[in-house]
Amino acid sequence: MRHRIFNEDGDEELVFVMGWGNRWTHENVSWLIGKLTDAGYRVHAFELPTNIEDFKADWLEPIAEYVIEFDEEYQLLAHSAGALVAQALDGADNHVYLSPWWGFSERYPDLLLEGVSKVPTTFPCIPVRGMDRDALGQKATDHQLATMPRWLSPAFIREIRHAQEELLAIDHDAVIFCSLRDPVVSLRPIGERVPAEHIVVYSGGHELFSSRARDHYLETLLATLEDGAAVVETDDRSGATDEDEEETVPA
Repeated sequence: MRHRIFNEDGDEELVFVMGWGNRWTHENVSWLIGKLTDAGYRVHAFELPTNIEDFKADWLEPIAEYVIEFDEEYQLLAHSAGALVAQALDGADNHVYLSPWWGFSERYPDLLLEGVSKVPTTFPCIPVRGMDRDALGQKATDHQLATMPRWLSPAFIREIRHAQEELLAIDHDAVIFCSLRDPVVSLRPIGERVPAEHIVVYSGGHELFSSRARDHYLETLLATLEDGAAVVETDDRSGATDEDEEETVPA
């Protein structure tokens, strides 16, 4: 697992667990990290391996062992698959999840996923479909799309499904940013685990940081990292902007 610290002189620790296929060289990921460092955070960014044989050994334990070394609480930000890891981490003050991958999209039937996960191989042989600009967000760049992984292994699918089935109770003051148009993840586990007043809904694709409306939500995102769910419980900040509505709805 690759790890990098941004803004060594930051005033406060922030752990950012990126989503599957995200890299800090991707322009929109870099944009978000830049906003976090501008806000004074020392950002500990983790790139998840895109093929795993064991969820705990390959994803969870390296980050859990890292954060346990912090002398004090830290802020936790996680996107997509990163939120599947982050929900099991200890010690964070505030928890903010962007489009958490707590369930496969309804586009992938359970019977199909179950059958594929039983194939005894770790070789990436299953093509990834639908991870295009419409799905991710209109600011997704050609470089990002060209460097996204193209294949999954049956072992990867098995481990992700198992981790999703073993989700812990989500921290009581966690805040979720998600899109009702997201074709990548299931929204059902979010609604089942997080109160509606802790959910900020934006109109767009899977990646808030690749949305045309990302600047509209930046202040709220930073505020939730600083002050937790209290920011969104008493303030309606989830309204879509005109820029949001220009996003294309995935077919």
